[in-house]
Amino acid sequence: MRTMLVTGGAGFVGSNLAVSFKRKYPDLKIIVLDNLKRRGSEFNLPRLAAEGIRVVHGDIRNPEDMEFDDKIDVLLECSAEPSVLAGFGGSPRYLVNTNLTGTINCLEVARKNRADVVFLSTSRVYPYDPINAVPRREEASRFVWEDVAGPRGWSPAGLDVDFDLTGPKSMYGATKLCSEFVLREYEAMYGVRAVVDRCGVIAGPWQFGKVDQGVFSLWVQAHYFKRRLSYIGFGGLGKQVRDLLHVDDLFDLLDMQLADLEKARGKVYNVGGGVSCSLSLLETTRICEELTGNRIEIRGDAENRPADLAIYIGDNRRVTADYGWSPKRDARTILADLFAWVREHEASLRTLATL
Repeated sequence: MRTMLVTGGAGFVGSNLAVSFKRKYPDLKIIVLDNLKRRGSEFNLPRLAAEGIRVVHGDIRNPEDMEFDDKIDVLLECSAEPSVLAGFGGSPRYLVNTNLTGTINCLEVARKNRADVVFLSTSRVYPYDPINAVPRREEASRFVWEDVAGPRGWSPAGLDVDFDLTGPKSMYGATKLCSEFVLREYEAMYGVRAVVDRCGVIAGPWQFGKVDQGVFSLWVQAHYFKRRLSYIGFGGLGKQVRDLLHVDDLFDLLDMQLADLEKARGKVYNVGGGVSCSLSLLETTRICEELTGNRIEIRGDAENRPADLAIYIGDNRRVTADYGWSPKRDARTILADLFAWVREHEASLRTLATL
């Protein structure tokens, strides 16, 4: 592996992975491609340059932006329009062109270069209605799945990859799933070696949180800067639950997979924090209060947003069995790392919030 291309490489996940790979493998040539459309991505450019990473301002929707003089040995496909709410109430054109057409352009790079591919997919490929239909109970600080017989691919440990994919899942989830299907054809037709990682909520430093993506970073920053928040949906109680994964734990896994890609070839994995690294919004609030020393106004809005979930936890057992990998960093550590990053970059983040 001599040259790595990271698409969406100025975003939160892509930039962190690029920096981590460069620091572990200094001789590895890394090219980052990003259209810089997403707010905050420009703040990563000096950081990438300081690591000796080449940044190309380009768009995966444009095939001409995907032509490189270097032979690409491995492609980390981190690009996406990641908002679950994208397309609701408006046109999905940008989302479809980015998440599906853009993926095909990336796979063409892999085909021409005979490059290996790590495709970062999403837990949102699973339909929301069957997940919300799993019986749950309300506890003091969170919703909890009942320990009962449930649908295939579900257990109290979370969703496995054989959970039924039938049903609406958001346009974001649908385009990522379509991209998975296209990737499988590139494997069969052109011999592209690839692995698909369906990631849950990824969090950590350099994440510029929004209400529809990056919620844990949003929560930390709102407490730090004393901004108002809302518990949206499911009664407005803040008891909906997600598992979360530190971006450094994701790097550890990808490093293992690329070192032994034959083991993962043709496979799909769920990758997340699991039950032991999960939080409700209410629990997140309490940790943020402890870290920052601040209490803020949080209003309750009982109405559910489109495609929202009361609980999502992914079952990592397949990837753990194949690679011996499991997350090392717990939920409090993830929030503490976010807090330390916000404190260190307070002035820039204040400026970003006004843009």
